[in-house]
Amino acid sequence: MTQTFDNEIITFKAESTDRIDKQFKSELLSRSALQNLIEQGLVTCEGKTVSKNFKPKIGDIIEIEIPEPTDIDILPENIPLDIRYEDNDLLVVNKPKGMVVHPAPGNYTGTLVNALMYHCKDSLSGINGVIRPGIVHRIDKDTSGLLVVAKNDNAHIKLSEQIKEHSCLREYQSIVYGNVKDDKGTVNAPIGRHSEDRKKMSVTHSVAHKREAVTHYEVIERLNKGFTHMRFRLETGRTHQIRVHMSYIGHPVAGDPVYGPKKVITELEGQCLHACLIGFIHPVTGKLIEVRSELPKYFTDFLNKCR
Repeated sequence: MTQTFDNEIITFKAESTDRIDKQFKSELLSRSALQNLIEQGLVTCEGKTVSKNFKPKIGDIIEIEIPEPTDIDILPENIPLDIRYEDNDLLVVNKPKGMVVHPAPGNYTGTLVNALMYHCKDSLSGINGVIRPGIVHRIDKDTSGLLVVAKNDNAHIKLSEQIKEHSCLREYQSIVYGNVKDDKGTVNAPIGRHSEDRKKMSVTHSVAHKREAVTHYEVIERLNKGFTHMRFRLETGRTHQIRVHMSYIGHPVAGDPVYGPKKVITELEGQCLHACLIGFIHPVTGKLIEVRSELPKYFTDFLNKCR
């Protein structure tokens, strides 16, 4: 699909008679976002506004108008934080399961960022803008555990470099389906946006969209009831990396509603995945900082149940 960009207009040529939202694929715009723009009358075919069910002719020119971003007022909130390390340049926080890291459309309160803004006042890096102040990396809403937050731009840049260079140590624990055969191993399989479901990631070999993804794993304990307790170390940090890789090799994370079996383990309220260790070189002092987090109750309760 050929796409061109002119200011805030995306133009492409229809290659089939499928609905526009089904045939348009771009890293810049999700399918649901495109549907919203269609409903707002911001999508035209050959100059005429289209409906959500409109099917163009092959060769028709489609134009998508991207509206100007609106200013969003993200407010500090007095939400308790489990801080495991803090100094003038950064902090490491132990995020609970169920907490969103940063605000997003329709979810601008109750996030880790709201809590950080209250705790740190004006001391958060501004590199990622008003939505993600201080956020160097993130973990999913229903993944618990450690992440590092930068209090100034210098710390943010140097921490980001460590993540990019794979020198930042990140260790996770999880309970996965099945009896994992090998005691240790590595999944080296590129990850990209799912070709049909834009909210999901998948292992892909498409040259245009794949990104290197490497996950090292180790069996901690083989459990009863067909589960395995595992440890993971990330060499790269792609979206949903552990969840995608384990599903790819036939051992999805227990409780994962996206990449696991259709009959999800509801008692876990999301994937059983915990970021238990983070290690990095301090961006100012040059000292090695390692922070560990014990397994949370939801994890140990399920672990004991599987023994």
